[in-house]
Amino acid sequence: MKKIHVNDKMQDDYTYFLEEPVGTNFQFNFEPELTPKEMLALGVFGGKYLNDCKKEFPEDWFTNAKLSPARKDITLNYYSVDASQPLSEWIKKGWIHPQDPRGWFQWYCRYYMGRRTTTEDIRQIKRWYAFRRHIGAIKKFCEPYDYTCRKKQRQALFHWAYDSRTF
Repeated sequence: MKKIHVNDKMQDDYTYFLEEPVGTNFQFNFEPELTPKEMLALGVFGGKYLNDCKKEFPEDWFTNAKLSPARKDITLNYYSVDASQPLSEWIKKGWIHPQDPRGWFQWYCRYYMGRRTTTEDIRQIKRWYAFRRHIGAIKKFCEPYDYTCRKKQRQALFHWAYDSRTF
């Protein structure tokens, strides 16, 4: 088991272990369509995610990542729309837990790398699964492959590792 020690702007002196090989042995029914590397390269969260914690993740994840050095820049998002709520809203709604203070995507990156935390994994996978309802809305209200239709929902799906370019 590999030990990861984290010290960044949002988390001091946090340690976790990688229990599984990278990108494998996911829980049954958890089948993300995009890897963290692919998400970062496509453009998610206005380029303001993981900027100060690159040392925690593989260097190649950031080779083609669309990141903003200063503040959120929605033009870096694949659909150039803002599909995120501020972190303060995430906290208010109880979506943020101390082990992953940046939220779902941080959890997913760590899970993808091989960290497993039973209770939190179950909670986050349920949230991921519930988000797929947006796929149904796009299929119902948009012509197939009309990427101008429901761009905000399509972008939000990218944020949850669903690839909205496939429908």
